[in-house]
Amino acid sequence: MRAYNERLVLSLIRQSGALAKADIARMTGLSAQTVSVIMRSLEADGLLEKGEPVRGKVGQPSVPMRLNREGAFFLGLKVGRRSLDLVLTDFLGQVVDRVQEKHAYPAPDRVVEFAHKAIGQILDRLPPEHRNRVAGLGIAMPFQLWDWAEALSVAPSEMAGWRDFDIAATIRERFDFPVYLSNDASAACGAELVFGDQTKPRDFLFFFIGFFVGGGLVLDNMLYTGRTGNAAALGSVPIRITGTTTKQLVDVASLAALEKTVLVHGGESNSLWDDPESWSVAEETLNSWTEEAANGLACAALSSACLIDFECVVVDGWMPARVRADLVERVQQRIDAIALPGVQAPQVRAGSIGGDARALGAASLPLSERFLVDRNAFLKG
Repeated sequence: MRAYNERLVLSLIRQSGALAKADIARMTGLSAQTVSVIMRSLEADGLLEKGEPVRGKVGQPSVPMRLNREGAFFLGLKVGRRSLDLVLTDFLGQVVDRVQEKHAYPAPDRVVEFAHKAIGQILDRLPPEHRNRVAGLGIAMPFQLWDWAEALSVAPSEMAGWRDFDIAATIRERFDFPVYLSNDASAACGAELVFGDQTKPRDFLFFFIGFFVGGGLVLDNMLYTGRTGNAAALGSVPIRITGTTTKQLVDVASLAALEKTVLVHGGESNSLWDDPESWSVAEETLNSWTEEAANGLACAALSSACLIDFECVVVDGWMPARVRADLVERVQQRIDAIALPGVQAPQVRAGSIGGDARALGAASLPLSERFLVDRNAFLKG
């Protein structure tokens, strides 16, 4: 664990890019001498490296310092309803290795078996000098998986093992690095916050569309996960209630709903899970799903805006970029068309991570815990 001021400097450079010592002193309020000591320490530890000198009109050239790509590495495990994905990222958040496996549903023993094997494979492929720089493993998975047996078309007994199973503790027994756990949609939101477009507003609502749809909430530049770690469970938001029958967002804005429609029309759904950029779905079927998903997302976003006055809605997911762009446009149009007196309609934008958001969000957990500070530490200055 780095000292606070070291983490502060690393956080600032991560957000702003390469910075000279004078800039860091000005932005943090630390003395020039303190900044020099910190920078030398971080460079000696391999976390920072010198950039190209910037020559001014007077005096010595300024030498900005930047993150060293090979300064630390992070493992991220995504436990999905249809697939498992383990990635290794470098200090900049770029994926340098991965192992994937598709499955019919996630069973505890098979997930752990995959994790042990895949971590071993990735560590074996990593140069020896980098192995001791692996700073931890993050796990992103849906919480309360046992509640989704019916939706996954499996017997409840097949998912019951998750009730009392501590996957983080089980994997931690095998390895000597820390292991962290997060809800998968919250992790995807965290990836957007840490690695995504840094020009977003300080408050935003986040939707991630995978097998199911989930969400995340960022307030004042911090991911808010709530009392149980499951805040912004947007898939459960009711979008239509008729008598005692409730339609939820997950019923319309999820890939499970798209898969069901594809199969009903005699199509083949495997392409949905192979690669988010290689879907093979009839245009009429895709258009119908996109329209209904956009209506549901707009309803959920406006309902949420009545409670929390956020400025922006971010939509991302396991889907081709063109489909995401179309969906974002339709959600914005639908929001603009609905008048809610007293509520300012949020702006909708596409996420900047894409299909890897959950795995990258998992990898960001050890990064955030060990090397970053609250972004407000320097944004409020």
